Amino acid sequence: MSQDSSVNQSRISRLRSLTGAALTTNLLTPKRMWLGPALTAIVIAIVGWMAHRSVESSVKTNLAEQLQALLNADLATLEFWFEERRINARSMARMKRVSESVAQLSLTAQQATPEEVTVALLTSSEMGELRERMRPLLESGRIEGFVVIDQSGMVIGRDQNTAIGNTTLVERFRPVLAPVFAGTTIVIPPFPSVLPQVDTDGSMRSGVPTMAVASPVNANDGKPIAALCLMLDPAKEFTRILRVARYGKSGETYAFNAEGLMISGSRFDNELKKVGLLADDERTRSVLNVQIRDPGVDLIQGNRPTLRGSEQALTRMAASATSGKDGFDVDGYRDYRGVRVVGAWKWLPREKIGIATEVDAAEAFQPLYALRRAFGALAGLLGLTTIGLGGLAVYASRLELNARRSALEAKRLGQYALDEKLGAGGMGVVYRAHHDMLHRPTAIKLLHVDKTDEQAIARFEREVQLTSQLTHPNTIAIYDYGRTPEGIFYYVMEYLDGISLHDLVERFGPLPEDRVNHILRQLCGSLSEAHGMGLIHRDIKPANIMLTKCGGMCDFVKLLDFGLVKSQNAGRNVTLAGSLTGTPLYMSPEAIQQDELDARSDLYAVGAVGYFLLTGTPVFDGKSIVDICKQHVHETPQRPSERFGKPIDEQLQTLILGCLAKRPDERPINAELCEQALLGCPSANCWTQVQAKAWWTAHLAADPFAGDTEVGSQEVTASIDVTLDTDIALDAGGPANQKQAGEDR
Repeated sequence: MSQDSSVNQSRISRLRSLTGAALTTNLLTPKRMWLGPALTAIVIAIVGWMAHRSVESSVKTNLAEQLQALLNADLATLEFWFEERRINARSMARMKRVSESVAQLSLTAQQATPEEVTVALLTSSEMGELRERMRPLLESGRIEGFVVIDQSGMVIGRDQNTAIGNTTLVERFRPVLAPVFAGTTIVIPPFPSVLPQVDTDGSMRSGVPTMAVASPVNANDGKPIAALCLMLDPAKEFTRILRVARYGKSGETYAFNAEGLMISGSRFDNELKKVGLLADDERTRSVLNVQIRDPGVDLIQGNRPTLRGSEQALTRMAASATSGKDGFDVDGYRDYRGVRVVGAWKWLPREKIGIATEVDAAEAFQPLYALRRAFGALAGLLGLTTIGLGGLAVYASRLELNARRSALEAKRLGQYALDEKLGAGGMGVVYRAHHDMLHRPTAIKLLHVDKTDEQAIARFEREVQLTSQLTHPNTIAIYDYGRTPEGIFYYVMEYLDGISLHDLVERFGPLPEDRVNHILRQLCGSLSEAHGMGLIHRDIKPANIMLTKCGGMCDFVKLLDFGLVKSQNAGRNVTLAGSLTGTPLYMSPEAIQQDELDARSDLYAVGAVGYFLLTGTPVFDGKSIVDICKQHVHETPQRPSERFGKPIDEQLQTLILGCLAKRPDERPINAELCEQALLGCPSANCWTQVQAKAWWTAHLAADPFAGDTEVGSQEVTASIDVTLDTDIALDAGGPANQKQAGEDR
């Protein structure tokens, strides 16, 4: 490590240990002293606005969640209660003695004259039997009464003698009871009773708030002959259920019908009587007497509305709910008292009622008001502290960046000495290096010192972790991975002396079919191991495949750049939404269409690489990426022999075209079978080491790029900058690589 680096590290450590400091010298010069107060005012204003927005958003989000949770709790209890009442009603209606009694009462009503029907029904033994069966429910208080109405709309049974034989209910309740006569058990929301009923003061009168559960009573043939209606008091269980959970001191949950009329009790009856919304007597209740309308003013504060009640619009909540919409409002709106509230609501289409839970905004936003006051008291101190710490952070960041640059200038990364720079790109740089003890030449890939962020580091770690699991000789080997004290992320891989397939074809033209077979078999071998581990490369292309000399063997293939590799079972959120992963010239149709990928997507790229090696041209070409992608998805590739203009091993080109099939299930099943198919071609095993060594001696021995660090520079940098989840390979090595980068674009 250089002396400058050590000095910078020491200064950073001292700077981070400070508990207080001033601004930098530049800011403290006389000409810039005005920046301090100005910056303070700006920071306080921005921080205050952002803090207020953040806190307000957090409070509103939390408030909305609490209101919806309370509403759901009440709804769950209410739905359970509804279902229990429907089950009870069905059970009673299906009881044999009840159905037989109702059937006989219906027959009696049909046979009697209009003048005699009431007496005939009241004096029949079936009426007594029916009342006897209902008596336990009445005595237990589970129902307030019962009414049996036949298909004609006549009351043929009731717990009271009044209204027996009455047919006046037919016009009002026929639409309501239509589902019952169709065989469905329903809950009838609270409504003013038409028949006389016992009120809270013990008197018998009509108009008393009541609700019912109606179930069909069937004849022996299964067809409904009458509706059994069990009468319930809304003030008992229905209203109490809606008060199971509430928000704070001012919160309430209530129900209303499609006309915006409250059908459950309000917890504010006394207040409503004081402001004139309810008659001031003991008998009057909010049920069926309060319209959920916006008075336009806060009635609780003594204000008086300018519009009559019938002219007032429904509250924002009621208007939304009665239109069939569920929702919540934490910005605030006026309720039926004119008080500003926040609330959540839900419409129940089966029962045709709405349920809302509301709380006064003043109580709901009390934490926000408290935080506003606290922030006002601390705003000044926060602004000054933020300015001071911000200056120190910038200064420390610069020192740390200088320390990283100094480490590179010293050409040291842990136990590795950097020899010379091989290439650089948008995100990283590659050096040739060697280990201090082993003196083995290596290539070290590291992130740019000024572009280290969490996303780059995550991709860096992902690439090295996945690549290091692969041990196939045709896959580039990873030796080491680390992070220097200065924060430089790097990994060490084997140094490759050779040429990429892209540069090979660009400089020497198409390859003979036997050499192509030799190369593709090695490529399939590397992919076979990766696919067996559930990994997909996703960026197979000529620039990522090196042809090297290894262990005395020539034309030895090395597969590079696993920066886009991912598990076949990984979620699709690994990539950015709407992005392409790979290089368009070699991407499979399913990769372009962003479908789920498997190993057969890599085999498509293998076919495209083989096509390029045989013909010297990509499978498809076009003026833009869009044109190329469209051809991959829709166009049938020309046969390599037709493109090249010479005969080619028929089995080899058939296999390549099979890999280029549009549908994955029409391609070879896996890389291992593809390798076996290559071995079965007439061109297999025809390219010998003697031929390979002769070619290397003839073409690369005297080549200025052969066998030196420059070749390694070109090819290693091919794996530097396939940027995360993009469709462009940002190669930045020698001229050949820059040309490839332009073509990929």
